[in-house]
Amino acid sequence: MKDGLGRVELSRRRFVRAAAIGGAMAGSGAAAGLLESVPAGAAGSLVATSPDMHLLRRATFGPTQDLVREVRRIGRRRWLDRQLDPSSINDNFCQDYVDDRYPDLGMTVRRAFNTLGGSWDLMYALGQAAIVRAAWSNRQLLEVMVDFWSNHLNVTNPHEACWWSRHDYDRRVIRRHALGKFSSMLRASATHPAMMMYLNNAESSRNNPNENYGREILELHSVGVDGGYDEDDMRQSTMILTGFGISWDTGEFEYHPWDHYVGPVDVMGFHRANRSEKRGEVVGLAYVDYLAHHPATAERIARKLCYRFVSDQPPMSLVEALAETYLDHDTAIVPVLERLFRSKAFEASLGQKVRRPFEDVAATLRILNIRPDPDGVDGQQGLYWMTEGLGHLPMGWVPPDGYPDTGDPWRSAGLTLGRWNMHVGLAAGWWPANHLKVRNLRKNVLPKRLPATHGDLVDVLAKRLVFRKLPAAHRSAVLAFLGRSAGDPLDEDDAAVDWRLPYLVALILDTPSHGIR
Repeated sequence: MKDGLGRVELSRRRFVRAAAIGGAMAGSGAAAGLLESVPAGAAGSLVATSPDMHLLRRATFGPTQDLVREVRRIGRRRWLDRQLDPSSINDNFCQDYVDDRYPDLGMTVRRAFNTLGGSWDLMYALGQAAIVRAAWSNRQLLEVMVDFWSNHLNVTNPHEACWWSRHDYDRRVIRRHALGKFSSMLRASATHPAMMMYLNNAESSRNNPNENYGREILELHSVGVDGGYDEDDMRQSTMILTGFGISWDTGEFEYHPWDHYVGPVDVMGFHRANRSEKRGEVVGLAYVDYLAHHPATAERIARKLCYRFVSDQPPMSLVEALAETYLDHDTAIVPVLERLFRSKAFEASLGQKVRRPFEDVAATLRILNIRPDPDGVDGQQGLYWMTEGLGHLPMGWVPPDGYPDTGDPWRSAGLTLGRWNMHVGLAAGWWPANHLKVRNLRKNVLPKRLPATHGDLVDVLAKRLVFRKLPAAHRSAVLAFLGRSAGDPLDEDDAAVDWRLPYLVALILDTPSHGIR
């Protein structure tokens, strides 16, 4: 029996469901849970195998029925070309929504510095807007790349030293250059107050150098820890960037010549006499540009793009090809992505990536056709704290290296249970979905004419939610949850299409067929 909120019944059923689906996955050769390793030979059997679906799972935060129809209508190539040119895509709904609900995100750094007085409101607004954009923007590949670069050039949000500048870093560093040139992005990052504060370069001077930024621009932002630099290179890197800081009157980036180290510098083949305090900024920017164009940087960015879009163990031949394209096109990212998405390695990578928790939240919102809060921001606030509970707050990774983009760090029983709870909460319209625009679930996921049997019901729902029939063992587990056989007739008043429908939908979303990126 269930109480008025379904709590007692839910607790028991979720236990039964976890045991049933876990056993079915293990028996089918795929390990239990969304983030357990799936054998390469079995992974492709868990997801729709069409090239359209493969592209949409990787290049968006999750396919939708409308998006699938669009790709079928205009073709993958044209769809990808449009996504790589986001200005060609009408995104008025999402942009207007963000502008209306989060108007302060348009604040300049100077105004925020002079008016906010240490408030974290802008940083919270930025995190919520990231969820809005991931779930509801038409410029899906742009949003995927914004997430990618936010991790590569990580400035934790929220962060106590960036309350007036982190929103502007997102706008002028990450978003502006996400599909542009990496050299331009790295320069913009090196001259932004958020990065100067986050990695302490604002307090670095010739007499008291702080090595954080000088080290991380090598280790994390460009050539990588295996890029060939040594401790002397790291110290020289720090000295080159002394003087890069902020104005304590405006909060904006400012170069301080009196703080700049003067003298010869040499880092990984970058040589300058560096004789002048006044020209120290020119030397520093030339150094940043040198790092952006370094072959080790090209290889590192190519490998990270492969981690995001191909597999956790990408073929070296693809990494080398993408690095070559990066250098041949002056660090432009679009040609690199074009080559990646048209490669044989991408085509062969079906089922080799899993969704991280934030991606799962966005994908679930998208496939259930849940829309943002129609009246305020309570819904987005709830989603924001939901992602924190899942360990994947947008832009919230505390160390400077950004969230990992391989499967192993995200594998745990706690995370799997958290995802399951998220699925059923959104499907059932509980918090925070009660603040969002949730369509009638039955009308949203079922055809007007009900399927004839419970087996047909599971098949219809699977095609609607994960775009294919479930593997036989998973289908059997779902039917076991319902306590039905595949051939049992389905009536209008059956629990499976009434009060148990949200649990049934959530159970299908709990399978690896939804969890695979």
